[in-house]
Amino acid sequence: MISKALPGAGKALMGPCSRRHWRKRLWGATRRIGGKKGSKRHLLVDGRGVPLSLVVTGANAHDVTQLEAVLASCMIKRPTPKQRRSKHLCADAGYRGKSAMKIILAHGYIPHVVGRKSEAERKKRNPQKKARRWVVEACHGWFNRFRKLLVRYEKLEHTFLALNHLAAAIITLRKISLPVNIIYG
Repeated sequence: MISKALPGAGKALMGPCSRRHWRKRLWGATRRIGGKKGSKRHLLVDGRGVPLSLVVTGANAHDVTQLEAVLASCMIKRPTPKQRRSKHLCADAGYRGKSAMKIILAHGYIPHVVGRKSEAERKKRNPQKKARRWVVEACHGWFNRFRKLLVRYEKLEHTFLALNHLAAAIITLRKISLPVNIIYG
């Protein structure tokens, strides 16, 4: 039997065993493997955990690639000390590469790049010494206490960055010891 070719008639004539053609995807290309959604905070903090520098990037940006931006955007310039003292930078093993060391030395820091295992061994030898890297993790925890920052709902990058800077200012204010008792939320 011969049928006329009518528009849309081919779909009606398909039997249960007929092969269905793939439809074009309406939602666009598939994400690459390894690409992450979200954002990441890169911090530089002092010995007490007070944030000195803050850079917000996409979640797929590695920490080492943002080292130059973090060190360059330090908000507080260090005053010239009466005695000659050096600036020390404690970092984890992710910053052990040659390019990271060049950036650290170019900004005038003495690098102390230590992995978790070697830090745990030092802690076993001398239990009175405290770990140096925990202050950054504590600062990230303080940022995460701000519920607006824990899950990113802002679509615009500058809005999210402004909220992070506001949280950094509040964290810094809480670290200042004042003679007057201030109540804050």
